[in-house]
Amino acid sequence: MNRRVLVVRGGREFLLEPGETLETDLGILELPDDVEPGEVVETHLGEAFEVRRLRGPDLFEQLERTGAPMMPRDIGLVIGHTGVASGDRVLDAGTGTGVLAAYLGRLGVEVTTYERDPEFADVARENMAVAGVSDRVDVRTGDLLAELSSVEGPFDLLTLDTGDAAAVIERSPDLLASGGFVAAYTPFVESARDCVTAARAAELSGIDTLETIQREMDFDARGSRPSTAGVGHTGYLTFARFTPSLE
Repeated sequence: MNRRVLVVRGGREFLLEPGETLETDLGILELPDDVEPGEVVETHLGEAFEVRRLRGPDLFEQLERTGAPMMPRDIGLVIGHTGVASGDRVLDAGTGTGVLAAYLGRLGVEVTTYERDPEFADVARENMAVAGVSDRVDVRTGDLLAELSSVEGPFDLLTLDTGDAAAVIERSPDLLASGGFVAAYTPFVESARDCVTAARAAELSGIDTLETIQREMDFDARGSRPSTAGVGHTGYLTFARFTPSLE
């Protein structure tokens, strides 16, 4: 398993493997092979760096990007609204950078994710290695909609970040375990509406669409108020659940 760690000093962060050498303006740092998170290591000039374990927010900053990744706040909504947990199986489409897949893999979830672009898929596989979840996240090159006949379900969660999300949702009863969820991330409200229509046609329950907005707070001597920097809109998340009838 990948053991890359963060080597930190102030606001500076370096992603390294144990045994790797880093040359900085503060000196040469030779990271021991047996280094552990929490230790303090020094350059040959005696400058100290702290060793930290990679966590979710670190992944968002450190993984190589092939586009706009899903934001941590959106990932939090997916986890919170679906209850996805260790031991669950997730089918994902639109891997991209792989931030969502990496977060889920680090929760102990088994993820099968599809990415259409071969180059993006290669980057995502490397990112899974950086995140240390290559054993739990299977990055496949291809279009999920075209590959559905070869997908072995059932899955506990179906996550979609693709233009054809609505078409996949129509097929979701064939993919999900009873009580399983769909979570579709869409940049435009028209696509969210299509997902809702598809979920209704598939007779899913608990259909709900949320716009994700986050506002930062400003605190100064005059008082406290939301930041005027911007609303912080990212996209739309549509959730639905497969609850087959017993009749």
